[in-house]
Amino acid sequence: MSAAAPTIEPLAKHHDRTGFQCGTAALDVYLKQQARQDADKHVAAPFVMTAPPDQAVLGYYTLSAAMIQIGDIAPELARKLPRYPQLPVTLIGRLAVHERLKGQGRGAFLLMDALRRSLTHAAEIAAMAVVVDAKDEAAAAFYKHFDFTPLQSNERRLYLPMKTVASVLG
Repeated sequence: MSAAAPTIEPLAKHHDRTGFQCGTAALDVYLKQQARQDADKHVAAPFVMTAPPDQAVLGYYTLSAAMIQIGDIAPELARKLPRYPQLPVTLIGRLAVHERLKGQGRGAFLLMDALRRSLTHAAEIAAMAVVVDAKDEAAAAFYKHFDFTPLQSNERRLYLPMKTVASVLG
């Protein structure tokens, strides 16, 4: 692993995904076998962390547009929003860090980049929150540490209102 400062950019053909291992087989397989196809088909936008000039993927996340039901968010927030049955959100569908980098703050680094991109694009394409799908309780605890709140209908799907994202990012 290179000691260079990490950068995050859209997944491209030159990125080396072959050695990526995060400890969760589904996330490894997705990056290696599906992520480029999803990007090409505009189903998800994968972003990868590398340490240039090395192009080995050290971590990644995906962003896509999604909808949530208004009844799934906290009533105090729902009262402040239009009464649409569904609300637009940005979905962080996957987020993973190479297992050799765990415990070094790289997951938080990726999350902050995903939130920044989500906020930036919320001004262009409406999204009232960022939503994540936690794969397990440890992942849910990670997101809760950053003030994500579980949806009413699914404890492992969490959200962070865009207003809070703006506050977190300053």
